[in-house]
Amino acid sequence: MRKTIILLIFSIIANKCTAQVQVNQELKQLVQQSFAYFPKINEAENAIVLASEKLTLNQLANSPQVNGVGNYTFIQPVAKVLFPVNGVEKAFQFQPEHNLYTNINANYTIADFGRLKAALERAKDDILFAKHNIDQLKHQLAIQVSSIYYTICYLQKAISLQDSIIYVLEENKKIVTTKLSDGDGLKLDLLNIQANIDNESNRKIDLITSLEKQQNLLQYLTGSNVIKGDQFDFDISINPLKDTTQSFIDQQPDFWLINDRIQQIKHDISITALQDNPLINLNAGAGFRNGIQPEIAQFKFNYLAGVSLVVPIYTGGKTKQQIKVQQTLLKQQELALNSLQHNYKKDIQQAYTDITANVSRIVNTNGQIEQAKYAEQLATFRYKNGVGTNLELMNAVTNVQRATLTKLQYQFQLCLAKVELAKLIGEKYWQ
Repeated sequence: MRKTIILLIFSIIANKCTAQVQVNQELKQLVQQSFAYFPKINEAENAIVLASEKLTLNQLANSPQVNGVGNYTFIQPVAKVLFPVNGVEKAFQFQPEHNLYTNINANYTIADFGRLKAALERAKDDILFAKHNIDQLKHQLAIQVSSIYYTICYLQKAISLQDSIIYVLEENKKIVTTKLSDGDGLKLDLLNIQANIDNESNRKIDLITSLEKQQNLLQYLTGSNVIKGDQFDFDISINPLKDTTQSFIDQQPDFWLINDRIQQIKHDISITALQDNPLINLNAGAGFRNGIQPEIAQFKFNYLAGVSLVVPIYTGGKTKQQIKVQQTLLKQQELALNSLQHNYKKDIQQAYTDITANVSRIVNTNGQIEQAKYAEQLATFRYKNGVGTNLELMNAVTNVQRATLTKLQYQFQLCLAKVELAKLIGEKYWQ
């Protein structure tokens, strides 16, 4: 049996998996409610809008630019040359003192040799990263809500168990009180029972305090702090298939994000490599100005058109160094991806180990509970008939308490292990 379980664990890690998760409707509703309530989700959704706006901005990078220009300049002195006119020297001025210039200029990039295309791809990476970031936040939020939900279930059950324990102790106290009044009991027995009642009451207070804290956390995440469920009904079944390895990577937002970062760095390298490419721009303008010979004072229409070529010649090795830094950063992310894969394999193994161990523990605890209950009944009967001691009875009651609480803890741990496994394989069980 143990070999079969071990082989099952490694086959699921080594092969593609499909999972079926069964979740009660109340938990699904709470998780979905948290997506609409928790502010961090709204913040992440706005990041998608921001990334989309940046994409639109990049798309407009090579659009024509038209500018209106108006300029006035006073110049003194200006260049003058004396020419004889009809025997009289007359000053000839090459430039007016008052220079007026109004114009409309247009500039358009004809060719950027791949710059715009690379920038658009990079902007699309940001949008995809923002979307996957929301998926990760929702995934983490769902796991938090689920863990809190079942912690509340556990605490409510534990409080109910404490109530039953206190009730039994109170009934035993009545028996001891009766025996004491009849002269068959001991004052010490009564004091011991009261001490046990006080201890169990304090434990109940601790559980109630923990319950209130968990309810506060649920309120913080979902806007609601009351649940109706009282069962550890989260269930997951996994069936190994034979296709490809590590299928959980395809479903896990953590891997999506790190792959997005790798893609972003690759496009950053492409953009940097294009910095040394030339640019070809078309320039044109039309307007009015003075200073045009021979009548320099008159405001006349003028226009211009041309093509400019910008070729980076020397950057001091900055581009090569920047690419080198980005390539190192790319390697860092690839190493981080390998580490993440390694950790997930380990965590999935641990989750399966926890599930298997807790299932076995629950089976064993069932037998312990039955034996403890039988011993309690026998000790109660013996004590009522005067052949047993109060110490025996208290030990029997304590054993039942411990066995029942232990089973409850194992059930709780089993449920959390299943939630953890669903998280690790990226199951969207709230849909």
